[in-house]
Amino acid sequence: MTKLGKEREDQDGNRGAASAKAPLTSRLTEKTFSRRKFLQLSGGIAVLAMLPTFTLGGGKAAAAIPASPRFSLSGSGGELFREIALGSVTVLQSFGFDSVNNALYTVQITYGSPASSGDLTVTKLSLTGTILGQMQLKAFGHGVSIGVEPSGTSAYLWTETDGISDGTNSWGTKICRFPFVNGTTLFNTDASLVKYTVPGTGNNSYTCNIDNYHGNLVVRYRDFTTNPRYDVFNLQAFKLGGRTPIASVYQPTTLGVFQGYCVYGSYLYLLDGTSYGSSNPSPGNAYLTTVDLNTGTQVDRFLTRAGGSLVYREPEGMAIHLTDPNNESTGRLCFGFASGAGGGRKATIFYKNSFV
Repeated sequence: MTKLGKEREDQDGNRGAASAKAPLTSRLTEKTFSRRKFLQLSGGIAVLAMLPTFTLGGGKAAAAIPASPRFSLSGSGGELFREIALGSVTVLQSFGFDSVNNALYTVQITYGSPASSGDLTVTKLSLTGTILGQMQLKAFGHGVSIGVEPSGTSAYLWTETDGISDGTNSWGTKICRFPFVNGTTLFNTDASLVKYTVPGTGNNSYTCNIDNYHGNLVVRYRDFTTNPRYDVFNLQAFKLGGRTPIASVYQPTTLGVFQGYCVYGSYLYLLDGTSYGSSNPSPGNAYLTTVDLNTGTQVDRFLTRAGGSLVYREPEGMAIHLTDPNNESTGRLCFGFASGAGGGRKATIFYKNSFV
């Protein structure tokens, strides 16, 4: 492959005044629940009826999310790290940050296991890409997204689970929460796993992500007849059994091959595109998209040239990183790429850090 020109992304962006919000560590402490209570709650959650069908791309459950700053998709940004080896040699699927403890968690399909098995490898890294630990998940799903909930000096992870094979891949039918424990293997049948059933019948491909600063959980799923849907819940209310979304929107029809998502405040951010190839030469087709969660309207879409010189360059995963977990304006909209030859894939993460 001809070497492609490398895009230079700005390293610094303007940052506003510090938020007056209580420290994230304090907010987490105030909302800590015992493991026993979580197990009790997870066993007694009732499934609520689905909300009415909304107009594609423009529906919402309620304009209940306070307006927040919006990332500029064409604005300044930078590179967190480039071509780092992860715990497996397969393609990066998703990642999430523990901004309190300065850690990053990645998800991959486990090398040697068929994608239909739902077996996943979770790797914990420092923000410079040093591997700090690893877990194995059995029969969970595809690893489309991961939520990270800081807890003390470690974190609880949220993923899909109880994956069902379509013959090629495995897709989660529930979402779950579990503590990261280095060196362990967790089966989807493990009694310590806290599972959550979400509204709707006949839906599939459940995944989730967490907006820690604003205290929200977003659940993505398909209902077989529409574009994927995103329901946003208050995280603590969800853990206590609440299943009424504070926002609900459909994925815009403008996207190509979906590759990742995250939520920050009142906006949903999406990543789509495919790897380089004869039908997708440089500059590629990796797009960033913004959707207003209170209206369902697509408000921005941008072709990113970040990582243009990477070989293979498949967009994979989105997450929010806060350089100061108590300051909303220090948020970074991070998006990843898998690169390198098959059997030795590497991970690169870029970010945007300026606001409109």
